[in-house]
Amino acid sequence: MSSHTDSSDTGSDSETVHDIAHPRFAALYDLLPQRLLLGPHRESLAVELAGRVLEIGAGNGAMFPFVAEEAATDTLEYHAIEPDPHMRERAVATAQETGLAVELRDARAESLPYPDDAFDVVISSMVFCTVQEPEAALSEVFRVLRPGGEFRFLEHVRADGWRETGQNLLTPVWKRAAGGCHLNRDTVGLFVSHDGFAVDEIERLSFGVFPATPFVRGTLHKRRETVGI
Repeated sequence: MSSHTDSSDTGSDSETVHDIAHPRFAALYDLLPQRLLLGPHRESLAVELAGRVLEIGAGNGAMFPFVAEEAATDTLEYHAIEPDPHMRERAVATAQETGLAVELRDARAESLPYPDDAFDVVISSMVFCTVQEPEAALSEVFRVLRPGGEFRFLEHVRADGWRETGQNLLTPVWKRAAGGCHLNRDTVGLFVSHDGFAVDEIERLSFGVFPATPFVRGTLHKRRETVGI
């Protein structure tokens, strides 16, 4: 198996995609003990993946080893997007190391270069804290999922009480240092308020260190009847 990078996207997003570039953060991200901290939760996102799958915001390819280990790779067609060229370069190397065939494209979650109803599953692993327009990104996830398709996610989200206050104060500095990451987004509220999705599971996870906590993991599915949405 091999990875493939396609940067020939057309459309309005092609003019702006390259302004997302964080070389220092990409290098630092490589040093984090990702498998130790997030391994079991990323593994759960990959279990029994099959069909056409899209990962948005693949980063350095941290999901790829779990997909290679857990998915039904004989029936899997795996696609991924990553707008940061420094992260994308690392993702290509990770795909090659793991032997996972990935169609990796240079695109943003807010403007996915795929047709409607194109995927059986969309995966997001710590992405909605960073995308510039989370509402637009969720709308795009909805658009490219087939009716009945799954949206699997792992995200860190806004806390409660004094932790939320601390996150609000720290976010302006944090997002500059951490590649655009927002500490205080109400991602769960965004997800459950979308009329086109039904909630299968949302679990608040008991790990993480302030200010990047709490984490949630879950699955939504695209309603088969979406008239008027």
